[in-house]
Amino acid sequence: MFFPTDFVLPDSNPRSTDYSSHPQSRAALDLLEQHKTNIHAPAISAAVAIDGKIVWAGATGWANIEKQIPVTTGTQFRTGSTAKALTGTLLAKMVQEGKINLDTPIANYHPHLPNKEWEQLTPRQLASHTSGIPDYIDNTGDWWGFYHLVTLKKRYLSANESLEVFDGTSLLFEPGTQYHYATFNTVLLSAVLETIAGETYLKTMHQKIFTPLNMAATDAEYESRNDATLADFYWNDDGRYPHFRRWRTVDLSHRLAGGGFVSTPSDLVKLGSAWLDDSFISPHIRQQFWQPQVLASGEVNEDNYALGWRWADYEDEHGKLHNANHGGVSRGSQCWLMVIPEQNMAVAVMINSNVQEFWDFGKVSIPLARLFLKQ
Repeated sequence: MFFPTDFVLPDSNPRSTDYSSHPQSRAALDLLEQHKTNIHAPAISAAVAIDGKIVWAGATGWANIEKQIPVTTGTQFRTGSTAKALTGTLLAKMVQEGKINLDTPIANYHPHLPNKEWEQLTPRQLASHTSGIPDYIDNTGDWWGFYHLVTLKKRYLSANESLEVFDGTSLLFEPGTQYHYATFNTVLLSAVLETIAGETYLKTMHQKIFTPLNMAATDAEYESRNDATLADFYWNDDGRYPHFRRWRTVDLSHRLAGGGFVSTPSDLVKLGSAWLDDSFISPHIRQQFWQPQVLASGEVNEDNYALGWRWADYEDEHGKLHNANHGGVSRGSQCWLMVIPEQNMAVAVMINSNVQEFWDFGKVSIPLARLFLKQ
């Protein structure tokens, strides 16, 4: 921004929880507050669900520094790429309903693709980032689209409209032969799902995912922009600058399916818990979507990426937590969602600034999970 204003973080840290009676509530809030200080974030919010129910949610810090508006568990943050797990959930539901096959070329579902190189791509390749689709920094073949990616001002009201920002760029490699993480994979996938549904992608997400799971705080940011629950987002040089500057207004509708939602940790653990509910996602579909994908060489991709989810083992002195997860980084916000099947647990954490190393932010989820696993 031109002539930015520096805001100084107040010395106090307001705290909020609706679960103060839980025996671990104070310890969880103390953990969040210390972590917020360690990573120099204005606010941090988290939630934990076990056996399909939220057992704790808490927040500490400031949703708006200059107006001194405290963060609450209802404050919305940008999800960044955690949106890919949301879109992966819609894909799983539509596969389960027999409306789409993971290995059928997308031209069978979307007859008017704007780029002929896309016609033989499959939903599996798009959801696993093995299609060869470029990402923002590789989008040099579509200069008009690149302009919109820099300015971030244009509003797209459908997934199909948003294809214009990268529809002039060639594939980077033969589909299926390499792994290249790219948000445009998820954007193209959402346009295919939109075409099949006959409704906008956002409307379909509400009908099939958000409403059934009671995720009332999750939406496109442009639908929540005037909502008092939306956090303000800040720049502080990834935690290295002592003060904070507000991010300029940006429109992320061009990447909605892969990085344009706002949500709360409480909503995200509802989504995570739904993946452990056989009545929502069948065991057969869950197994397919949580299986790290294999390249044409026969090797699992280097990121252990499945379909809209990554898999990882996080180990500490108490043992190993095997989990499906997805993180997200956006303008002045970060997000982390992990699902621990063996514990029937989901944990989500969000902040309204950025850090230099993502896991410096996300690692608080491990001791947070441990607090509630002890019960």
